[in-house]
Amino acid sequence: MLRLDSLSKRYQTGDLALSNVTLEVPDSQVMALIGPSGAGKSTLIRCINRLVEPTEGTITLNGQELTSLNSSKLRLARRHMGMIFQEYALVERLSVMENVLSGRLGFVGFWRSYFRKFPQSDVDEAFRLLERVGLDHMVDKRADELSGGQRQRVGICRALIQDPNILLIDEPTASLDPKTSRQIMRLICELCKERKLSAIINIHDVMLAQMFAQRIVGLQMGEIVYDGPPNEITPDVLTKIYGEEDWEATIETVDEDDDENVDEPEQVKDEHHPGIDRDRMSGLT
Repeated sequence: MLRLDSLSKRYQTGDLALSNVTLEVPDSQVMALIGPSGAGKSTLIRCINRLVEPTEGTITLNGQELTSLNSSKLRLARRHMGMIFQEYALVERLSVMENVLSGRLGFVGFWRSYFRKFPQSDVDEAFRLLERVGLDHMVDKRADELSGGQRQRVGICRALIQDPNILLIDEPTASLDPKTSRQIMRLICELCKERKLSAIINIHDVMLAQMFAQRIVGLQMGEIVYDGPPNEITPDVLTKIYGEEDWEATIETVDEDDDENVDEPEQVKDEHHPGIDRDRMSGLT
C-alpha cells in the first residue's frame, strides 16, 4: 500500500504545487489522477519516487517511509517503483530488447551494467514481457523505428521488468491517437490485474479515466477536490476540478461490452524479423 500524509511541495519560486495531500492507494488498485495543467499531478507522481523532493509530509510504500531515505537507500527503493513516461524516455539508438533490459540496470553490478551484460533470466523475462505486449517480433528494432504506441509498450515492459510494487504513469496517452490510447490504457490495467500491481496514472482524458480506472482523484491548485469512483464524475464535479464549462459531452456512459470490441494492439510485420531467435540475443547475457 502507498500512503501520502500531508504532502506539500513549494518550489523556490514560491509556487505551491501540492498542498496537504493525504491519500492511500491499496494494492492492486488503478487510480487515475485528473486535473488542469498546473494542478500538481506530475509533481505528485515525481514526489513519490523523489524525483521531486517534497517540502512537507511523508510518503510510505509497503511500510517503508520514502521521505526519510538517504541516497543509497532511495536507489534501492526506486527499483520497486516502475515509471512510465509521456515521452517514452527510450534510448533511440538502442534496440527494443536493450531498452527493456535497461530496467534491470539497478539490479546488476557496475561492469555488467556498463557493458549491458544481463543474466539469462533477465533476457528470458524481457522476451516474455515483449510477447505479452505483442512486440516479440521486434526485439532487434531500434527504438527510433517504432510508432508511438509501440514505444509506449516498450516503456511498459521496461517498467515491469523491475518487478515493481507500484507503477507511476505520467500521461501515457498524450501523444497517441484515440484507438491506441484505449489499447495502452487497457494493457496497463490488464497487466496491473495480472501482477496485482497498484498504479497511479496522471491523465488528461477524463473519458479514458472513467473507462479504465477503478478510482479517480481530482486535483485543483495542488489540493484534492474529488476522490471517488468513476461513475460519480458529474458535470458539477468537473466544474469543481476544471472550472465552468459545458461538461455534458465529456461524460459518457461506457457500454459493458465496449472494451471487448476494440482491436488488439497493432502488429507490424517485418520480413527481417519473422520470429524470436534467442541466439541473436546471446550478446546481452
